[in-house]
Amino acid sequence: MSRQQLYSRGVRDSTAMAVGIIPFGLIFGTLAGAAHLSLWQAVGMSLFVYAGSAQFIVISLFGAGASTLVILLTTFIVNLRHVLYSATLQPHVSQLPQRWRVLLAFWLTDETFAVVQRFYLFHGDKPLAHWYWLGVTTSLYLCWVSSSLVGVLFGQAVPDLASWGLEFAMLATFIGIVVPLLRNFPQIAAALVAGAVALATHALPYKLGLMAAAFSGIAIGVVLERQLDKSPREVHS
Repeated sequence: MSRQQLYSRGVRDSTAMAVGIIPFGLIFGTLAGAAHLSLWQAVGMSLFVYAGSAQFIVISLFGAGASTLVILLTTFIVNLRHVLYSATLQPHVSQLPQRWRVLLAFWLTDETFAVVQRFYLFHGDKPLAHWYWLGVTTSLYLCWVSSSLVGVLFGQAVPDLASWGLEFAMLATFIGIVVPLLRNFPQIAAALVAGAVALATHALPYKLGLMAAAFSGIAIGVVLERQLDKSPREVHS
């Protein structure tokens, strides 16, 4: 496939995620306006931070009068999960020029990872696969920024938009993409353990439960994978 075809396919495959992103962007824009951020501050955060969960946390902590240090440390902890995403996708882009890797790294989000990782699992390392990644990322990025802008401009005209439960669209979309990728027992167990830990640690401050869930899922997945790898050798011995 040509770079144009891969790019177009990335845009197309990201449509479901883009639809799910819109409610989040609208809610963020609404909350940013309610927190008395200017139009340029709110949209600038979406343009240059581009991290939905971190942006929501910044708005929440900013409204609570938290210090700059607390805000920075909290967003750092929340975004640590991107280290895991980067480690998973790094082998697929290690041969690319640095300018490509920097660009794709900036645009790496939960939604992008889900779509791009699925592509690599099913199609492997195509020579121009990074153009597919670019199609996914630009589509989702523009969707997030534009929906944030609309939320800032018109969100205050809609009463209590944040309580409508619109974010369920993103959760349902993300689950629909990720669940089919769970192909063996260690992966399923990792997902279940991570989900259970996330629920149990939901009340922890600064979103520490998110990292607890991620590391718990990784730990159980690694242990079970190693056990499966040992089993055939034990049978033959």
